[in-house]
Amino acid sequence: MLDKKKSIREERAVLVGLAHKTQTEEQVVEYLQELAFLAETAGAKAVKKFAQKLTHPDSRTFIGKGKLEEIKNYIDGKDIQLAIFDDELSGSQITNIEKILGIKVIDRSDLILDIFARRAKTAQAKTQVELAQYQYLLPRLKGMWSHLERLGGGIGTRGPGETEIETDRRIVKDKISLLRKRLAEIDKQAFIQRKDRGEFIRVALVGYTNVGKSTLMNLLSKSNSFAENKLFATLDTTTRKVVFENTPFLLSDTVGFIRKLPHHLVESFKSTLDEVRESDILLHVVDISHPNYEEQIGVVNKTLQELKAFDKPTITIFNKMDLYEERTFDPWLEEGIRAEILNDLKERWEHETQGNCVFVSAVEKRNLDLLRSTILEKVRALYQIRYPYKSEYFY
Repeated sequence: MLDKKKSIREERAVLVGLAHKTQTEEQVVEYLQELAFLAETAGAKAVKKFAQKLTHPDSRTFIGKGKLEEIKNYIDGKDIQLAIFDDELSGSQITNIEKILGIKVIDRSDLILDIFARRAKTAQAKTQVELAQYQYLLPRLKGMWSHLERLGGGIGTRGPGETEIETDRRIVKDKISLLRKRLAEIDKQAFIQRKDRGEFIRVALVGYTNVGKSTLMNLLSKSNSFAENKLFATLDTTTRKVVFENTPFLLSDTVGFIRKLPHHLVESFKSTLDEVRESDILLHVVDISHPNYEEQIGVVNKTLQELKAFDKPTITIFNKMDLYEERTFDPWLEEGIRAEILNDLKERWEHETQGNCVFVSAVEKRNLDLLRSTILEKVRALYQIRYPYKSEYFY
């Protein structure tokens, strides 16, 4: 069973990243910033970041012995309980690193699973997360069961095996099989619910995590979906009926995508992601104030391709323009130059998206009328094609 109890106190952690293949050290530093945000979301405080450049990971300890010794020297005598690696580790690598460092070691996938375990509220989300946890642990049984038994509690140990360590691989496989059957029943119910929504055009908000999807959902649907400045603020898809100028449609807010999203989660959250697959229009929300927003766009597009949803009609919503301007423009910059920079930015993305983009600020409610009219135009066009007899939706 999932255990979502919070740690008694905040865990202090060191973060470790490896630059290999085509990655640069600058990229790894940026990735470690995101890992720090993930750690904060899980309830840990990142006190130090370590990065190393290697052509390929060490099979025993992932990073080199010298770097591992440097981390060991840093944490000795300090109040640090956790080391978080930005890449996926094998069970033996975790065991080897823990022997050297003397503290708990988890990887990025384990950290994300922990956050999902905390955020899961419904029976569907809880079952999806529990299945993903068991699938993650199965190939790591030898190292991970002893890891959980020895260190129990805290980040990376929420979930199967926390109170009773199951060392029998067959038992774990049986548990996975049981969870898959349970999830299949839940998925069937969710499918029936989606089919019962009638002939409405379906619009889905997608995007990297923490780009403001839930805030936009609230503004467009006048609902009060949970919105928070943390990664994966919501796991369960929220769907609302929205009416713009007498034209109804269904608007769904979906779970945020992220770089290196554990494939077990993608598999387990299939029914949730079906909202994306079965939608008619996608609203791809982008945090344009983020320094690597273009890379985030690439991550989302790649995930949509994997879901076979990339070719759907899409409106790209560049959100957080207020933050973009605050971070880009100095107070002394002339108004004409400022306007020219913004115009160049908009022209570039209008060309890239073939005119299917809107620049907004959800916080300042800037350009929301333009966004509504752009969505309405797309929705009405689809109604005319799909349901030509429903003329009341067109005007």
